[in-house]
Amino acid sequence: MPEQITPLSILYLLLHGAGTAVATVLCLYLLLCRGKAIAPNITPPARLRRWAAALFGIMALAHVWWILFYTYSDDTSSVIYGLLVAIDCMALPFVFVGTLLAMLQDRRRPLWPIVVVITPCAVIAVLQIALPSIDLTTPNKVYGLFLAVGFIIYMVVAVRQYGRWLRDNYADLEHKEVWFSLTMLIGLVLLIMSYEYTDNYVMSTIAHLAGFPLAGLLLWRVETLKDLSIESHAPASELPSKACPSEHPVMAPCEAKNPSTKGTASHIGQLLAKHCEETQLYLQTDLTLSQLSAAVGVNRYYLSQYFASQDTSYYAYIHDLRIRHFVARYRELAAAHEPVVAQQLAQESGYHSYSTFSTAFKQRMQKSVAAWMREEQLT
Repeated sequence: MPEQITPLSILYLLLHGAGTAVATVLCLYLLLCRGKAIAPNITPPARLRRWAAALFGIMALAHVWWILFYTYSDDTSSVIYGLLVAIDCMALPFVFVGTLLAMLQDRRRPLWPIVVVITPCAVIAVLQIALPSIDLTTPNKVYGLFLAVGFIIYMVVAVRQYGRWLRDNYADLEHKEVWFSLTMLIGLVLLIMSYEYTDNYVMSTIAHLAGFPLAGLLLWRVETLKDLSIESHAPASELPSKACPSEHPVMAPCEAKNPSTKGTASHIGQLLAKHCEETQLYLQTDLTLSQLSAAVGVNRYYLSQYFASQDTSYYAYIHDLRIRHFVARYRELAAAHEPVVAQQLAQESGYHSYSTFSTAFKQRMQKSVAAWMREEQLT
């Protein structure tokens, strides 16, 4: 870092201080404030909230110890410098990866492999101080770059698997915004690389400026991502009466019965017709497989087996019902010569997103919504 005080260096210090303050405030907010400022009606995962708070906390501490180091020492060959680099290598990637993986709620991934693969970075940073005559900085940066690229590839595969899991368990693909985690990943990786690969004030200033919107995006993600672990505990008022009575309708006793003994395929089909199709439960937005199984009084596992035996899936079953509802309502309104707005009718049919509806419609009708509506008007 240059010794001369320049307007750019002053701007850099101001941004550094502002970044410290923002990270501290966000850390305390996520840890201490139980209210949800952005999305009051959504319950986000507590695990994701804690990881994000840890990430903001480590970032704030890193800002503090580096500004103190460059203020009082600025000796990049000292032991303190090597220790700070080692701490950065271990702490920041760990909480960063933990936060991103917490966005994927379908499984619990172990974090110990992350510790294993990032430990060489910290070891090399310490060795650089012990062996100043050998340049280990470049190998360390190259290794870090390979880790970043490898983790991006890993996240792409993980998110694709997560998307398939959601399609098997959720009728609507409103949770497809999990792909947002990849955008967050790439942005943060670029931010970290800008710190690691340059000591230039201009690049560091740009990195600081980019950090503010990224922090805002992460906070928005934490506040608006629905906790899928509580999806099976829907209020009783949201579900129709069950096939067998119980004081706890969501956990009815008959829910655990094996379809091979009482709930045969025919019996399950009758329960679905009675408690899902006749009641139009499928119009409930974000209806899950767990909620449907509770509504019909059949264990979720056996309900999935039933769909498989019918050469379909929960996802396809609910979409078929919703598309049929859309078609019937469209023809009803058209016969009454009433105006039809496809977006409103799609929402009435149980869809949050029109793009999700149009994709499902085209898959089942083999034509777009607009093309189908034009054909209907000509008949």
